[in-house]
Amino acid sequence: MISAHMDEIGFLVRFIDDRGFLRVQALGGFDTRNLFARDVTVHARGGALPGILTPGGKPVHIATPEERKKIPEVKEFFIDLGLDADEVRAQVRIGDMVTLDQSARRVGRLVCGKAMDDRASVFLLLETLRALRGQDLRHELIAVFSTQEEVGLRGAVTAAYAVEPTVGIGLDVTLAVDTPGVPAEDAVTQLGQGIGIKVFDSTMISHRALVDRFWNLAQARGIPAQLEVLSLGGTDGAAIQRSRGGVPTLTLSLPTRYIHTVVEAVHETDLRAGVDLLVAYLR
Repeated sequence: MISAHMDEIGFLVRFIDDRGFLRVQALGGFDTRNLFARDVTVHARGGALPGILTPGGKPVHIATPEERKKIPEVKEFFIDLGLDADEVRAQVRIGDMVTLDQSARRVGRLVCGKAMDDRASVFLLLETLRALRGQDLRHELIAVFSTQEEVGLRGAVTAAYAVEPTVGIGLDVTLAVDTPGVPAEDAVTQLGQGIGIKVFDSTMISHRALVDRFWNLAQARGIPAQLEVLSLGGTDGAAIQRSRGGVPTLTLSLPTRYIHTVVEAVHETDLRAGVDLLVAYLR
C-alpha cells in the first residue's frame, strides 16, 4: 500500500457575527504570520464566494509599536465577503469550507504554490503508476489517495485497515529549511539533492530493512536521495505502520521549502528522483 494525501490545510466557518464577518476554525497547522491579508474562497451551498482573510486590529498606520509586534492567533482572524450581514447569512452556513487562493507557477527549477503538501506526492504517485502501466509486478500494488491527513492521518488509518497491506509506503513532503537564517544542522533536507528517505519523525520510525533497501537501491541506480530525520510532524506512513498488528513501513519524503504556506516549493530533480526510486523498488 502506497498512500499520498489529497487534502490541504484550510478552514471551516465557525461563526457569523452581526455585521456579516466570518470567524474560522483551522483545519491543519498554520503559522499565522503567513495569513495576513490573504485571498480566500468560501465554498458555500450556492457556489464559491471570494473573500479576504485578515486578523482583527488596527492597521500599521495607527497601531502602537507593541501592537505591530503582536502575532495573532487563528481565533482573531475574520473573513470579509463584502456583503451585507443578511446576504452572508442567506448564503453561508456554519461548517462551510474555506480555502486559501494561490496559483501554482514555475520559479526557476521549482514548482511553487499552495498544497504541494501533499499534492506534489499525489503527482509522484500518479507518475509512478503511469510508469508501471502494463507491467507485471511481483506483488499486488494498492495506491491510496487519502484525505484528512492534516487533521490526524485519518484517511490512511481507515484505508490501511481495509487494505491490510504487507508493506506500507507513505508519500509526503518534508522540511527543506536550506534558506538564510537557519543553521545547516536544522535544514532537515536540501532542495535538489534528491528524494528523502525517512528515518524518523515524531509519529514513526521507518522499518530499518526498508530504509536500507531503498538507500542501497538509490546508490546502486545513481538516483539522488538523502536520509531524513524530522523532529516533528507525521505522515500517512505512521497510520499504515500502526494498523492491525503493525506493518513494516517507510515514508519517502519530498523536500519542500516554505511548508504550510501558499508558496510551498518543490524541486523538479527531487520529484524525478522520487518516481525513479519508487519505480525501481516496485519492479
